[in-house]
Amino acid sequence: MSSSAWASSLRVLASAAVAVVASLGLAAGPARAADPIKIGFSMALTGPFSANGKAALLANQMWAEDQNAKGGLLGRPIQLVYYDDQSQVAQVPGIYTKLIDIDKVDLLISGYGTATVAAAMPTVIQHGYTFMSLFGLAVNEQFKYDRYFQIAPFGSGGGTAFSEGFFDAAMTMNPKPKTLAILIADSEFPQTAAAGAREWAKKYSLNIVYDRNFPPTTVDYSPLVRAAQAAKPDIVYVACFPQDTVGIIQAMHETGFAPKLLGGGMVGPQYAALKQKLGPNLNGIMTFETYVPAKTTDFPGIKAFLDRYQPKASSVGVDALGYYLPPFSYAGLQVLGDAMTATKSLDQKKLADYIHATTFKTVVGDVRFNAEGEWKDQRMFQVQYQGIKDGSLEQFKQPGTQVIVFPAAFKSGELQYPK
Repeated sequence: MSSSAWASSLRVLASAAVAVVASLGLAAGPARAADPIKIGFSMALTGPFSANGKAALLANQMWAEDQNAKGGLLGRPIQLVYYDDQSQVAQVPGIYTKLIDIDKVDLLISGYGTATVAAAMPTVIQHGYTFMSLFGLAVNEQFKYDRYFQIAPFGSGGGTAFSEGFFDAAMTMNPKPKTLAILIADSEFPQTAAAGAREWAKKYSLNIVYDRNFPPTTVDYSPLVRAAQAAKPDIVYVACFPQDTVGIIQAMHETGFAPKLLGGGMVGPQYAALKQKLGPNLNGIMTFETYVPAKTTDFPGIKAFLDRYQPKASSVGVDALGYYLPPFSYAGLQVLGDAMTATKSLDQKKLADYIHATTFKTVVGDVRFNAEGEWKDQRMFQVQYQGIKDGSLEQFKQPGTQVIVFPAAFKSGELQYPK
């Protein structure tokens, strides 16, 4: 789907949802003290996004176990109610309808990713739930729902905020780049990221010499890379998914294409398996990460969380490092749990009002939301991979191979440029 068609479909969904209800509270009967607090969600447990879904689910389960070990919340145990959406957006509305109408859940959180979050929104809005979103880029720009919150550190501005770090870092170098190529997977998240990249190109007077979408069925990336190479860009912004990332990096090595800087929005290097698979081929590439070990990211509780998560991950076969999604899945539930404790309530409006007004201490640091439900302070890291020697996992657990170059407050090293 093109970016314009995606934006149009979101507007239609938003209008339909808001037309059904402006601001509903939940009608629920009094609960017995022993009844669990049910938290419902869909999750990709099979299909192409199952690796992400299973890692997020493990973190959710860890939070529920931690709360229940302390006696639950509001004097009641926590129960997670979830269904496999099979990585298919079409499954999501039915799952959330079932969670509300049949399972009678008390709270809702999202599954992983932009399309999944957007598909759940009309149902969530219709029933007036507070909704914690997991990595839905710029979803609420269309819905403008005042009970929506995003636990990913995108900040305001959607794709423009997401792509800021790549261009901010690139434009500090000498000589400054003058030409840009853009390679974009034809799907919702990459298209949103690409729109932001074009805005930064305009701001910095970068000449876009090549701008190409490629379909999700792409297998051979060599023609795409050769065409970009022929345009002779100084830097290349790429937004894509893991299989694309591997294919593009391999094609660039095969063709000898070596722009001064490559990356920006490449999904894949965040995961342990792809870090191991690509190894030294990652050196010089700069893309986003949500967490990497550094002196600047030693948030209270993050090390303890990862020390517990990583052995569990190995035993169930999910992302062995757990830097990308799991801490944020856990943090989103920390926010909801703290809001319940503070308000002594499951009233959706009270929870949303409290979350808007509060700074939360989480395993990913301090989190404060703005009026749109995004992080008040954008904190999406741009990381350059440096000094990777092989495919061993242990090197990625130490500072130095994943150097934070943006934002300045978390900078852990210098950008190597040209790469």
